[in-house]
Amino acid sequence: MSGVDLKALLAQNPTFIDVRAPGEFAQGAIPGATNLPLLADEERHEVGVAYRHEGQPQAIAKGEALVSGAVKAKRVESWVRFAATHKQVWLYCWRGGLRSQTAARWLQERAVSVPTVPGGFKALRHCCLSVLEDAPAHKRWFVLGGRTGSGKTTLITQRAESIDLEGLANHRGSAFGSLPGGQPTPVDFENRLAVAFLRHTGDVLLLEDESKTIGRLAIPNAWYQHMQETPLLLVEVALEVRAHNIANEYVDQPLADGADPASLHNDYQQALDRIRRRLGGLRHREVSQALARGFSDGHHEPWIQRLLEWYYDPMYDYQLAGKQDRVVVRGDQHTVMGFLDSLPQPETG
Repeated sequence: MSGVDLKALLAQNPTFIDVRAPGEFAQGAIPGATNLPLLADEERHEVGVAYRHEGQPQAIAKGEALVSGAVKAKRVESWVRFAATHKQVWLYCWRGGLRSQTAARWLQERAVSVPTVPGGFKALRHCCLSVLEDAPAHKRWFVLGGRTGSGKTTLITQRAESIDLEGLANHRGSAFGSLPGGQPTPVDFENRLAVAFLRHTGDVLLLEDESKTIGRLAIPNAWYQHMQETPLLLVEVALEVRAHNIANEYVDQPLADGADPASLHNDYQQALDRIRRRLGGLRHREVSQALARGFSDGHHEPWIQRLLEWYYDPMYDYQLAGKQDRVVVRGDQHTVMGFLDSLPQPETG
């Protein structure tokens, strides 16, 4: 198994049994991984103490004592069930060492054969970082820009040549952009992005124009720097349409999905408070009052239009001034889609 091509493996959409402890898994994992640990966090701590003070043989003995009998049977059974209900299953631990080898051996005793990832999570992580670093040298990149509310994300999700950075980050990329479920860890985000690139088909890559950070997550340096040099496609949409789009995405849809109006109002008020200094006291107060009226009478376009005109559009215009030489097409969504359709498409079949 030492000759496994990890890039090819990740591109094949496998499933993984991650036998690391839950605390390790929570810090970051590989897309497609399910945490079915060999050792719980407390057990791993005890084994680690034994290793530091008594050596490896004693640590192994400690682990075998902790995971024996009914405890062992339950954990092995969870791996057996997982392997029986998923295709292309692989095992990994931190470095592809004792834990994954032990799990594979115990599975083999149940006549279940599951390969282990050489080098474990550490090798997979190194592979992902290498993919991210090398990605700008591959494919023909385009960045999709436009004022807030122009429908860029919708267009991104409709295009086969795109990777949805905001979707991977679970954040809409603005002060008001938090989404239910929170954001992944930085390690998870980077791994997701690397795997998305490995599974991306065709010679053209489309990304949405983003700041360096999406919520609390940073776009990898190699990607962000290349995005600042990439040809720019601009979607141009009228203010009223943009305000309507935002009201639908940020208010109407969450409420239709069961969001609590008072909580949503509070979230947006807190987001508004975070930009008070840049917005200015008087304008902050006016938008705040309009926001409250919107959650009272159901008319949200007024506060959204003020926020666009006073905050987002000036910031966009300032940023666009330094990007004009990169613009290759600008117009409505039909115009931009037409340009993309004229580019070479991924081969099928």
